[in-house]
Amino acid sequence: MPRIAYLPQHHAEPEDLVAAIRQRRGGDLLNLDRMLLHSPAFARGWNSLLGAVRGELALDPALRELAICVVARLNGADYEFMHHAQPFIAAGGSAEQLALLHDIPAAVENRLAFSTQERAVMAVTYDMTRRVRVSEAHFAAIRALLPQQQVVELVGVIAAYNMVSRFLVALDVGIEDRSESDPAH
Repeated sequence: MPRIAYLPQHHAEPEDLVAAIRQRRGGDLLNLDRMLLHSPAFARGWNSLLGAVRGELALDPALRELAICVVARLNGADYEFMHHAQPFIAAGGSAEQLALLHDIPAAVENRLAFSTQERAVMAVTYDMTRRVRVSEAHFAAIRALLPQQQVVELVGVIAAYNMVSRFLVALDVGIEDRSESDPAH
């Protein structure tokens, strides 16, 4: 149960913002959107930022989604993990890799299931999420594997999705119940 009630699925104000969110989402408002819309200014900035993060970066989508899934696991954000597991697989990840994310330190060391690049992404994600500061060794590894622009984008993705997961967990945003026409009821 969320800590603040979701706005209804048919919520329509402010019209331009709700239309933009629905367009980015493919029609429906997610529970996350229905929570964010309690503050239209916050929802507008969120939609713009996360729209860019999800659709305008040069960073490989598989690496982006891996970082997001690692953040979700580390922060106990099941909602975030559920919404990003399929995009990770669609971008080239595997169900086996997702299963291994229950133990991030072990996954970082797993040379059979993860590439050097993926392990470096997970190490930086772990550092940023658990320690805030990235170790010199982990930062040097990611810099050696990705162009500068993509390093900056990776750090931004990790930072952004730490924000997302903390919002979701603090407000106890739950996974959508697709069996109901309006999950608020």
